Amino acid sequence: MSTRRLRSEDYNDYSSTDVTPEGSPPGGMNGFAHPESYQRFGESNGTTWYQTLIHLLKGNIGTGLLGLPLAVKNAGILLGPLSLLVMGIVAVHCMGILVKCAHHFCHRFQKQFVDYGGAVMYGLESTPSAWLRTHAVWGRRVVGLFLIITQLGFCCVYFVFLADNLKQVISAANGTTNDCNSNRTVAMTPTMDSRLYMLSLLPFVVLLSFIQNLKVLSIFSMLANVAMLGSLIVIYQYIVQDIPDPSHLPLAAAWKTYPLFFGTAIFAFEGIGVVLPLENKMKNPRQFPVILYVGMTIVTILYISLSVLGYLRFGAGIQASITLNLPNCWLYQAVKLLFSFGIFFTYAVQFYVPAEIIIPPLVARVSERWGWLVNLLLRVALVGVTCVLILIPRLDIVISLVGSVSSSALALIFPPLLEIATYYAEGMHPLLIAKDVAISLFGFVGFVVGTYE
Repeated sequence: MSTRRLRSEDYNDYSSTDVTPEGSPPGGMNGFAHPESYQRFGESNGTTWYQTLIHLLKGNIGTGLLGLPLAVKNAGILLGPLSLLVMGIVAVHCMGILVKCAHHFCHRFQKQFVDYGGAVMYGLESTPSAWLRTHAVWGRRVVGLFLIITQLGFCCVYFVFLADNLKQVISAANGTTNDCNSNRTVAMTPTMDSRLYMLSLLPFVVLLSFIQNLKVLSIFSMLANVAMLGSLIVIYQYIVQDIPDPSHLPLAAAWKTYPLFFGTAIFAFEGIGVVLPLENKMKNPRQFPVILYVGMTIVTILYISLSVLGYLRFGAGIQASITLNLPNCWLYQAVKLLFSFGIFFTYAVQFYVPAEIIIPPLVARVSERWGWLVNLLLRVALVGVTCVLILIPRLDIVISLVGSVSSSALALIFPPLLEIATYYAEGMHPLLIAKDVAISLFGFVGFVVGTYE
């Protein structure tokens, strides 16, 4: 099969469905060259492997990381890190499945790229079931809906995190000292409501959302990574000091709290939505599988080490965010600001995915003259939604619920089923099918039990 590009496709064309299995060359997959001979085409001005790695780390290291020590408390000092390792391996494996299936359909239909929704749609069109083939377009729509809910939910959480940390730093400013040896109670100075801080941040986040080029955004992502790395180093140097005797910590916590661990852990592994967009924008997409495994190995090691050390250091007193356990001195107040700086730019990376799903089809409905204005107005509206939604009382519970539901579906349930749909007609080993079914059931049980808790 020729490896030339059959047509020039715009990356923003998420709704492209012009190539179907009926349009593939005769002879089925056996008529194609070996997949290794297929050349994945990137963009001449696309991102480099280093820029892609930065974005991958940025898309996976967020507010969920700071809550993992509490998650380990809900699982146990032995069961917690082991479960994190297993979930990390499974999550990365599912990311690899998604990339493999996308490449399969790129090879099959000579497409420049296939996004998550497109892969699911083509997978359903490849199944023996006539009903699934007829309704395959709903696969794209369902995945698109879950991606939008998940990524915008993360953006909502980031707004809350930024506002709460900024408020806490300002409230404690008068009582903050240079003495970091004691975590004395500080009398908080009355300040404005957190929701007013969110509205104050809104114009800056809107301006950030106007950056639509991943290559340009990688500069800000690098700065954010440096800021978050610096803050994590300071956190590490504090929690490794004076670790008390861990013998009193339970190896495994009560099973009724384990679903809470699952919800926090699956929220932390939040990056599956950015995997294909990052791969599709690379200058050399063939490098992406190595970048994926290297990047996610770094993320998993970071998750496990911080969660274990944080729980060992603070024990039963660990709070929802490990930053709340730090002493009230300027050094650790700076840590909160540095991490907030990193989360600010992480917002842009997470926002990129729903924006690229929602905006291009709507912009295509207007003339080219007004396209740029409609694009910017839609971005303002979407950012405004992520800000306004969190002004509703107790929406934090709703966001956690939606995050758990969507993350479980996108990260654990859909990819294994996609692999079965993609390759079943070509013949799959029963053990491979059993593995995929087991992963999907694991994600579904975690979703049901976690949602119930």
